[in-house]
Amino acid sequence: MSQLLLNLRHVPEDEADEVRALLEGNAIAWYETEPNRWGISAGAIWIREDGQFERARALMDEYQAQRGAAARQAWAAARREGTARTFWAQLRHSPLRVLLILIGIILCAALSLWPLLLAAW
Repeated sequence: MSQLLLNLRHVPEDEADEVRALLEGNAIAWYETEPNRWGISAGAIWIREDGQFERARALMDEYQAQRGAAARQAWAAARREGTARTFWAQLRHSPLRVLLILIGIILCAALSLWPLLLAAW
């Protein structure tokens, strides 16, 4: 029976391509389901044979560890160079946008806490 290896929701296309190539390169039988029209399912990569799932999972874990390490190194390099998108960099770049987002967060918090505040009085 097929087993889910990777849900493609919020997965960048380059990562999905690399996973497909990883499976192909290691002769693991897989197939992909497409996302549906209404956004309920984002699509996925499935392993066809149960016997290959453990090997695919081990390869996937190794790949994700390498990708995570590369992302952390890229983030550290961007911070050293001063090009990282931090809160303060966002605030300097687009203060109105940041202000509107903060106002939205405060409004959501206020609306969520309103019944609690009314009950306390």
